[in-house]
Amino acid sequence: MTLLRDPLLNKGTAFTEAERAALGLRGLLPPCVLTMETQVERVLTNLRTLPTDLEKFVALNALHDRNEALFFRVVVDNIDEIQPIIYTPTVGLACQKFGLIYQRPRGMFISSRDRGQIADILKNWPNPAKLIVVTDGERILGLGDLGANGMGIPVGKLSLYSACAGVHPEQCLPVVLDVGTNNEELLSDPYYLGLRQRRLTGEAYDSFVDEFMVAARKTFPGVLIQFEDFANHSAFKLLHKYRDDACVFNDDIQGTAAVALAGLFSALRVNGGKLKDQRILFLGAGEAATGIADLVVSAMMAEGLSEAEALRRNWLVDSRGLVVGSREGLHGHKLRYAHSDQAPIADFLTAIKTLKPTAIIGVAAVGGAFTPEVLKTMAALNEQPIVFALSNPTSKAECSAEDAYRYTEGRALFACGSPYDPVKLNGRTFVPRQGNNSYIFPGVGLGVIASRSRLVTDEMFMAAAHTLADCVGKEDLAQGSLYPALPRIREVSVRIAAAVADVAFQRGLADGPAPNDVKGLVQSQMYEPKY
Repeated sequence: MTLLRDPLLNKGTAFTEAERAALGLRGLLPPCVLTMETQVERVLTNLRTLPTDLEKFVALNALHDRNEALFFRVVVDNIDEIQPIIYTPTVGLACQKFGLIYQRPRGMFISSRDRGQIADILKNWPNPAKLIVVTDGERILGLGDLGANGMGIPVGKLSLYSACAGVHPEQCLPVVLDVGTNNEELLSDPYYLGLRQRRLTGEAYDSFVDEFMVAARKTFPGVLIQFEDFANHSAFKLLHKYRDDACVFNDDIQGTAAVALAGLFSALRVNGGKLKDQRILFLGAGEAATGIADLVVSAMMAEGLSEAEALRRNWLVDSRGLVVGSREGLHGHKLRYAHSDQAPIADFLTAIKTLKPTAIIGVAAVGGAFTPEVLKTMAALNEQPIVFALSNPTSKAECSAEDAYRYTEGRALFACGSPYDPVKLNGRTFVPRQGNNSYIFPGVGLGVIASRSRLVTDEMFMAAAHTLADCVGKEDLAQGSLYPALPRIREVSVRIAAAVADVAFQRGLADGPAPNDVKGLVQSQMYEPKY
């Protein structure tokens, strides 16, 4: 019975007659032995009868808790259909209703009441973790403070690590640092499972996170730690505090940057432009916007611009308008893009008309912000305007794929943060693809783990961006797709992992000398979901 209850080992009805006899399973299972292929078909048949994506999420979550190999086989073989259910956009709703749909514990909940005991608590985890995804739940997607409900995000991210890049699920540890929540709705929700207190702040918060970081690295030597969905004020601080001494990265800042830069490289293959000649206007000035802008600046400098020239080609708009040097009270991460010789501009449309950008990138989680007038203005300024509506879930998207193409007469080079169906316009079919971080972070993580790199560097994300763009074929570009097809994700992740590992070996960050076949090293460590 213990075997049947262990999702890492359970095969359910696929245990053979010999296994049933040897392992004491006779009589505990129906007599029919099914193949994994038949089990997959049964799962999909049941899944497709469910009326809502949330119910499908719950069903897949239950499978994940019951039989990991079967769960990942279903995901890997049907990634187009399943990823939007186990991750964006459905995971946002699942986080909002986390307490209501809760079934079995997964990952570790470490609360601020555990201060002084975190090292002992981490020892309760039964497996030798090589990868931790951790959140404090303060900025879940575009939905804000969801407290302990944010556990759905680390679980979802790590599912994609295993499905998209073959990181073994046994090596994956999702963690929520529960420091309370300022969400009144959750504090009064009878099903909320987190601490019912206001968020810990200041020195108390900093020391709590630091205790976790020290304990995690001591308990799991060499572990890669991914910061996920922290609020801006924490995200930048934590990344800068630990990045030079620990194997850490922030996916919202660095992963988003790499996937967006790859999309820009693809778009420029279509319109024939050079990155150094682009003028980019961001709607948003938080983790995603400044992360993308920083990597774009580095890429522009690699094409020959000075840092000052590259900075001048990147502009931010936040809730108060265009970020300019004359504005008081700017936060540190915005200062680099606060151009001093530009007068304040209050709204996004006026900023477009004034600055005449070649590309607009939406990462502010303001649904519908790319209005028809915004899109028409971009089309009037550019033969092929670059329009990236990257916020998710779908309700927070700056515009739909259909609007992006319709209001630019089919000329937009478009990428989205949430999935959209193909769009037919003027006799042409456009296939928009997500600028989803799942193209980047699984491969980066696999490369870091395979090389046993001590640090994760910006050079690795630059290499990942170039590699992802190289995976986009001419047939993709011809149909308006700026990213490769999702079913190719494991192939893409291998190439990214090899590029990342190459950087680790070249920079002396890896544990040991470079092998003759880096790609072979990466592939040898990949988990394949099978019995």
